[in-house]
Amino acid sequence: MKTVFLSVMTLLFSMNFQAQNTNTQTETKTTTSTKTDSEGEHKTVKKEVTNEIQKVELGQEKANTINIPTIDSPVMVTTTTKITNPDGSTRTVDIDRSSYYESNGNKYKLNLDASGYVMTFGDSKPALLRKTSTNSYIYRLKNKIAVGYFDTSGNLIIETYDDKSDKVIIEKFIVVK
Repeated sequence: MKTVFLSVMTLLFSMNFQAQNTNTQTETKTTTSTKTDSEGEHKTVKKEVTNEIQKVELGQEKANTINIPTIDSPVMVTTTTKITNPDGSTRTVDIDRSSYYESNGNKYKLNLDASGYVMTFGDSKPALLRKTSTNSYIYRLKNKIAVGYFDTSGNLIIETYDDKSDKVIIEKFIVVK
């Protein structure tokens, strides 16, 4: 019994000690969008949780002092977005790429939807982007099907095969910041 008690106490003290080595801040932002069509009202809930974690690092110990100064350490920020679809299903998105993009002088809007992203331009029919298992997207607009991905700068790159020239055409949508 003493062994169990000592083990539990050791575990509790070590967890308490670890908690003092980090500074954590969490922010939650919830957005609800409602679409009404002939089938009724459809509500989509987007919950974005941002965690900021900063480890406490100690500086050099000064002679003849009791306190050790802390130094600034990098803040690790993680954002997780959960989308609750009108049918009740939930999906998690690591990075939300919803934003405005520009290509050939035109401004496009990219928004999350139930299965991926929807890209709109004015009143034209929206393009669909659906995530694949290789961290890329299938881009579909009318009779155009292509492969899309995001580069390190957050720009959307669409690669389309041209049957006539037997080449891949690359179209870049630059994120508007």
